[in-house]
This record gives sequence, structure tokens and C-alpha cells, in this order.
Amino acid sequence: QSYFSTIKIIYTVGYSVSITSLTIAVTVLIAFRRLRCPRNYIHVQLFFTFILKAIAIFIKDAVLFQEEGIDHCSFSTTECKISVVFCHYFMMTNFMWLLVEALYLNCLLLSSLSHGRRYFWWLVLFGWGFPTLFTLIWILTKFYFEDTACWDINQDSPYWWLIKGPIIISVGVNFVLFINIIRILLKKLDPRQINFNNSSQYRRLSRSTLLLIPLFGTHYIVFNFLPEYTSLGLRLYLELCIGSFQGFIVAVLYCFLNQEVQTEIGRRWHGKRSGLVPVWRRTRWTVPSSSGVKMTTSVC
Repeated sequence: QSYFSTIKIIYTVGYSVSITSLTIAVTVLIAFRRLRCPRNYIHVQLFFTFILKAIAIFIKDAVLFQEEGIDHCSFSTTECKISVVFCHYFMMTNFMWLLVEALYLNCLLLSSLSHGRRYFWWLVLFGWGFPTLFTLIWILTKFYFEDTACWDINQDSPYWWLIKGPIIISVGVNFVLFINIIRILLKKLDPRQINFNNSSQYRRLSRSTLLLIPLFGTHYIVFNFLPEYTSLGLRLYLELCIGSFQGFIVAVLYCFLNQEVQTEIGRRWHGKRSGLVPVWRRTRWTVPSSSGVKMTTSVC
């Protein structure tokens, strides 16, 4: 009991930190006109899914564990079912928007800016519509065929695959796209300088890889394919404690450490607007500039 209480404290802190940092990041990306572009709009949507997922988890905990004397395994009210539905829905949207990020980045790397913009609204529709469809189907199957407890016990339920299945597939596709991004990064390195005995090449590629992992959710490959009988305590620690800080990490890497964002904040802070070429017109997108890898892709 003490261990699970500690886990809850850790992920509560993690989600709280993530909500705060993501809210600031969303405000920054929306407030600055020069940062308004399809790429950053997708970032904002992803940030929102992290925020909504964290809020949904807090609400579910508040509803399910509102009284210590109640056995939540047999607890069944409309409120608790709604809280579980929203928790699963926003969890799935979060994974889908991680996939959208990967798809859009691949579009930018492999095609022109006009093609990337053409795909934008289809990606938005997919990011919100796909989870909505599967969540609605799951709700109907639970209501008509498995209306027991609070819909939060899914260990032996075949209908749980309506939620888990798309998530696992999205993680698998993300992993393939992640490998493709690494392949492109490797090709973008100067072929004349590629020497696997050269430690600087390793550092540059490794830095880019580490920056991409939290965005594409590649680490969830490990979580989804852990054996079902793996220690519950270990799974909770990996999925809740580490996952709760993912939103914070994404906000830091893709907003606060972004060179465009820092330039715009510095421009606003110092009031030096004259004589500067707008960053969004001359900056080509890549993984955050700290990666050290230049890629000739389309602009924002």
C-alpha cells in the first residue's frame, strides 16, 4: 500500500509539472505570430492531448478513490464510467498525435512544403477522429455486452483491444517512422566525413536520436510488449512515473529549447524588431537546433 501511494505521489507531481510546462508552451506558440505555422499547430495539438490526458487521470483518481472504504473493483456509477471513458479516449488521442507528429515530419522530409500543408488537415482529422471512432465502438460494446464495475477492469476483456490494439499499432508505426528519420539523419551527414571511428559523428547522431524518442513515444515499444505477468509494481512505475513527465520533456525540447522560440522571446523582451530578417522565413525545420544536424527540409 505504501509503495502504490508513493507511485501516486510521483505521477501526480509528474503530471502537474507537465500540465504547467505544456500550458506555458501552448501560450508561447499561439501568442507569437511568427510561430504560427502547421508544424507548430501540430505541436500545440499534441501538447493539448498531454494536458487533457493528465486532467482525465486526475479526475478518474478523484472519482474512483473518493472514499477509502469503497472497493473500487466493484464500484459502479455513471460518473466513474464517464471518467474512465475520457481517460481512455485522451490516452488514445495522445498516442495518435504522437503518430501525427511522426507522419508530418516524414512528409516534410520527403516532400515539399506545399505537400506538407496539403496533408495537414487530414492529419488533424485523423488525430481526433480515429480515437473518437474506436472509443465510441468500445463504449457501445461495454454497455451492451460487458457493463460491469466501472469499466476500468480490462485484463481479460476482448473488447479492450478496441483501445489497446490501435495504440500498439500506432507505436509500431511510430517505431518504423523513427527508424526512417534516423536513416535520413544519417544520410544528411556529410558522406565525406562519415567515419564510424569518428566520435563526433556518433555524438551528433545520438543527440538527434535522444531528442526524437520523447516526441515519437518510441519508449512505449518497451511498455506495450512487456509480458502480461511482469510485476505490477514495475509496470506502474514505468508507465505512470516515467510517462507522467513525458509532457514536460516534450515541452522543453520542442518549445523552450527551440531556437525560433528563443529568438522570438528575445525579440519581444528586448524590443529589437527593426533590421531583423523574420526567423520563420529563413529557418529550415529540423529536429531542435541543439541536435547539431542540418537538414534541408521545408520551412515552417
